[in-house]
Amino acid sequence: MEAIVQHGVLDARSILRLIESPEPLLEGYLDLDLQLQPNGVDLTVSEVRQLTSAGEVSAGAEPASVSDSRVLRFDDDGVIHLPRGAFLVQLNEVVRLPRHITALARPRSSLLRSGASVHTAVWDAGYSGRSQILLTVHNPLGYRVARGARVVQMVFLGLSQSTDGYSGRYQGENLP
Repeated sequence: MEAIVQHGVLDARSILRLIESPEPLLEGYLDLDLQLQPNGVDLTVSEVRQLTSAGEVSAGAEPASVSDSRVLRFDDDGVIHLPRGAFLVQLNEVVRLPRHITALARPRSSLLRSGASVHTAVWDAGYSGRSQILLTVHNPLGYRVARGARVVQMVFLGLSQSTDGYSGRYQGENLP
């Protein structure tokens, strides 16, 4: 797989080759023709969760304590109206990064233009799982999110060399 990846941001053709490889870079996408972009892949909403408790991060090697949450229900049209606040969004897509590729995700501009933002962490080389992102609604009138909506664009970056790969607590998250 490393032979087809250059250093820096991957283009659509390189991403597609990695998706079609024996160890796919991405699985669980809804419509690759729609989701594949010139410099990344749009990722889509599977479920939305409301935070129900405080989280905590401490100094030292202690792992963070993440907030509890509950799943919100989509209406009969497959839409949720979210009030102002912060929500966890689980993505449909399973990301399987080889040890020579890392990824970042940024919000699609339509969210920003409607008063919503997305916060993500770095997807380390070697990570595999179905990730969550934080959707923050700033608009006092709220924001409507449809099941399957494209909310972030993931950009893949080829590293100068392979790493040992991610082995943290979120490895394999939200996989069957």
